Amino acid sequence: MLIKNISVLLGPELDFVSNTDIKIQNKIFKQIHPNIKSNVKDESVDCEGLLLIPGFINAHTHIGDSIGKDVTLNSSVNKKIHPVFGVKSKILKNTFEPNLANFMKNTCYSMIQKGITTFVDFREGGLDGVTLLKKVLSDVPLRCIILGRIEFYQGTNEIKKNLPFPKEKVKDLTTLLKECHGLGISGANENSTSVLNYYSKTTQLRAIHSSETKQSISVSKKITGISETQRALSLKPDFLVHMTHASKDDLSTVAQKTKGIVICPRANASLAEGIPDIELMQKTGCTIALGTDNVMINSPDMFREMDFLWKVTMGIHKKRINPKEILKMATVNGGKILKKDIGVIKTGKIADCIFLDKHALDLEPMHNPYASIVHRASESAIKAVMIGGKIIHGKI
Repeated sequence: MLIKNISVLLGPELDFVSNTDIKIQNKIFKQIHPNIKSNVKDESVDCEGLLLIPGFINAHTHIGDSIGKDVTLNSSVNKKIHPVFGVKSKILKNTFEPNLANFMKNTCYSMIQKGITTFVDFREGGLDGVTLLKKVLSDVPLRCIILGRIEFYQGTNEIKKNLPFPKEKVKDLTTLLKECHGLGISGANENSTSVLNYYSKTTQLRAIHSSETKQSISVSKKITGISETQRALSLKPDFLVHMTHASKDDLSTVAQKTKGIVICPRANASLAEGIPDIELMQKTGCTIALGTDNVMINSPDMFREMDFLWKVTMGIHKKRINPKEILKMATVNGGKILKKDIGVIKTGKIADCIFLDKHALDLEPMHNPYASIVHRASESAIKAVMIGGKIIHGKI
C-alpha cells in the first residue's frame, strides 16, 4: 500500500511532518519520504486531510472482568479487586464461560474502534484464563500481550516465613508459560520474596502491580519491614504497574532496574486512591506508559486516559506539561517498555497506526496536533485503524 500526501507524527519524538508519502509492505513501514514513486502493483491512496499517528498501546488491562462493569462502586480496593476475596474474583469464578467470553470480545472491539492496536492483559484464572482469552482473540484482529499467572497466593504468615514456591505448582507454571507471553503477578503482598525470586528466573516478560495504594505499602512494611516496591523488584520485572504512592528512592531504583512503569490514572482516581506523580517519575528517569486497567471500573479508552492525566496533573502541580509527553506515554513508550517494534511510525517498524481526520469538528483548526489529540480527539475523529499493515476498522 502507498499512502500519499498524509500528515504524520514521525519517529520516537513524534515529530510533526505536514506532508509525506508512506509505503507499507509486509506489515511494516517500508519507506517514508515525500514523492515516493508509485508501482503498478501498489494500492495508492491519497490521504490529503488525514493525520497518521501511532496506534495506541494500552499497556495494562484486565478485560476478564468486562462482565462486571460498575459493580460495588463504593467498596474499597480490596473488596473490589483483591485476587483472593474481592468481588471481581467471585464474578470470574461464577460466570458462565461463554457469557464471559462474549463481553471480553465486546471490549476488544471497543478498543479497536478507539484506536488501540495492542493491549497488555494481566490474565487471571491460570491456564484456563489464558486459554479463554486466546479463544476470544482467535477471530479478533487485535494484538494482545498476555501475561498470565497461576492461581497461587500466599498469606501473611507464609510471607513472613518466606516459604518457597511449592514443587507441586512447577508443572502448572511451566505449562502456563508455554501458552502466554509472560507473567503478570498480582503483587508482592500475595507472594513471599522466595516465590518472587523463583518467578524471576523465568525467561519471558515479567510485570507486577506495586504501590497502588497507601494500604498496600503499609502492609508490606508491617509484614516484612521492606517497601512494597523493593520486594516487587525481587521479581526482576520488565515493568511495574501503578506506583501511585511510590517514594522518590523507589522510583530512582525502578528507573535503573526496569524498563519502566505503566500508570493507570483514571482507575486510581475511580478507586479513590490518588493520582500517580508523573513529574516525580520523569525526574527520577522512569519511562512511563499508559494503561486503562480493569474494565470493571474503567472504560478502555486511551483518549480519555490522556485527557484526564494531562489536566489533572497540571491541576495538582499547577505547572504546564507538554502534551507530546502524554501522547508518547500512549504510543512510543509502550513499545519501549514491551521491547516491541510498535508504537512508532518509522521505517522498519510494524505498521500499526491511526488515521485521524484533521477536519473533524472537534479538531479543526489543529494549531497544536499534540494538544488536539490529547484533549480534544475521540473515536469520532478516527477514519481508520491499521494493524500490521491491514485496515481493520474504518476506511481511507
